[in-house]
Amino acid sequence: MDELDAAILAELQRDGRQTNRELAERIGIAASTCLERVRALRANGVIEGFHAEVNLAAIGRPVQALINVRLHPKIREAVEGFREYITALPETLAIFVVSGGDDFIIQVAVRDTGHLRDFVLDHVSRHRNIADVRTSLVYDHIRRTSLEVLEPERPSRPRTGRKPR
Repeated sequence: MDELDAAILAELQRDGRQTNRELAERIGIAASTCLERVRALRANGVIEGFHAEVNLAAIGRPVQALINVRLHPKIREAVEGFREYITALPETLAIFVVSGGDDFIIQVAVRDTGHLRDFVLDHVSRHRNIADVRTSLVYDHIRRTSLEVLEPERPSRPRTGRKPR
């Protein structure tokens, strides 16, 4: 990753639908160089895909919630089985497997609070490995749509044990 790759990423995050020629012009490089760089970023797994951002309210799912789940027993089969189960449900937007008191945080989008209640009671709580479920309604969801590339860490100098003068 260099400054040119970072500029390409920033521009693609701003507008992922622009043509290669437009992207190259905005960055100030040749279209062939731009295409080569974008292909390398994709091949190296930096760019994983291009997606449409969907307005959840416009598709009838304006209510979001975060559902914290604790499993029992805490064994690989239970974690993997629950993750597969919850991923397949259409209300699920994101799944975070976490450490601490909970095992999962699930982000969902539903029609209304009644739909949320039914989802939690009929799908989440009924799973055989559930020990505890806590649900938080999301009032506002602010999501960054672009990320800045961080500079790689520089190795620190080895300490010699001498005190500075």
